[in-house]
Amino acid sequence: MTRVLVPGDKSISQRALIFGALADGVSRLRGVLAGEDARSTAAALRALGAGIPELPEDGSEIAVRGVGLGGLVPPERRLDLGNSGTGARLLLGVLAGSGLEAVVTGDASLRSRPMRRIVDPLTELGASFEALERDGRLPLRVRGAGRARTLAWSSPVASAQVKSAILLGGVVGGAAVSVSEPHRSRDHSERMLRAMGATVLAGESPEASGWRVDMPMPPSRLAPLDYAVPRDPSSAAFAAAAAVVGATDGELELPGVGLNPHRIAFFKVLRRMGADVKVDHRRHAGNPSADFEPVGEVRAGPSNLRGLEILPQEVPGMIDELPLLAVLGAVAEGETVISGAGELRAKESDRISALVTNLRAVGAQVEERPDGLTVFGSRSPLQGRVRAFADHRIAMAFAVLGRIPGNEIQIDTPEVAAVSYPGFWRMLAETCA
Repeated sequence: MTRVLVPGDKSISQRALIFGALADGVSRLRGVLAGEDARSTAAALRALGAGIPELPEDGSEIAVRGVGLGGLVPPERRLDLGNSGTGARLLLGVLAGSGLEAVVTGDASLRSRPMRRIVDPLTELGASFEALERDGRLPLRVRGAGRARTLAWSSPVASAQVKSAILLGGVVGGAAVSVSEPHRSRDHSERMLRAMGATVLAGESPEASGWRVDMPMPPSRLAPLDYAVPRDPSSAAFAAAAAVVGATDGELELPGVGLNPHRIAFFKVLRRMGADVKVDHRRHAGNPSADFEPVGEVRAGPSNLRGLEILPQEVPGMIDELPLLAVLGAVAEGETVISGAGELRAKESDRISALVTNLRAVGAQVEERPDGLTVFGSRSPLQGRVRAFADHRIAMAFAVLGRIPGNEIQIDTPEVAAVSYPGFWRMLAETCA
């Protein structure tokens, strides 16, 4: 059995940097992902006055000097978040609660992604936004509220980024906030806020079917973190998938993976497809408190997959892994149906369109729908050249498909994998037969 250490969690790394920058004191963070998104977020936080060193490639400990909830300074230049949708949307929340004015922008891909679902609730908090190019898109000029208004927001989609932006706006702006969602989304921000001393409640929404998160009283300060970032379950998914489809030289063991209950749906679905996948919960990262992230081990080995249907309520728990699941459907027996996943069209690329285009390019049969797709499995070799569409998850999904014996797939820009998994290609080279 081969042991693989995947990098730190991308979502949690960026949250740890942002919350650490807002803390009252020095946070000590280990295992922070040194990918492009985290580096962009760190650079933006430095421009706002936080003390953040360069992120080490080996994930060794860094000290983040927080400025406190009222200590951010006006940036001297635009805050360029590169390709980081998480960084951009969460920082819009921070700025909305502050008394600062700033311009938030990103690369061409990020500037094409919709921001209206973030702008609307943050405007209700008291911030104002000016679109400098296209309505509802970056670059956006933000004028923070300074003192935010109480907000109860009902989100039409389950989105951890929307929820986190509203929570951050309330934390920095000193306002009570609540967010209702149709389904539960990942709860990394809530866990981190609780660990730093904030009161954040969660439960079934009494007004409507769904889930509600409340911060009834904004914290006066955030305590600094002493925290080990778990290894990324989304990155682990690609390694596990490679083992399941027989691309690797036997079984893989993936220790130290974050097993947040809202992030492990992909591994459960793999088991439903017939995969030999085991998830072992062992400990919590950084703190015995259940407010921190559960961590454990994932093991995966060669399997014969069966197609299945993904229901809309399952989508929020595996939104980042759906491209990989769709690709696995091309080699599973029967049909793989994904529905209620329209959110994929607003990611780094239009992932539904990208998947359909690329699957057809390599010879797979697929049907596209507005909110998903159906992939028809086949045992025929899949060959051809695909486009990554500047999207790390599209590139990595087709890389796994291309490593299956008999398949030959070339990717136009393989380097985009570094956004979330800098060592991805090395991992494949070392583990694949």
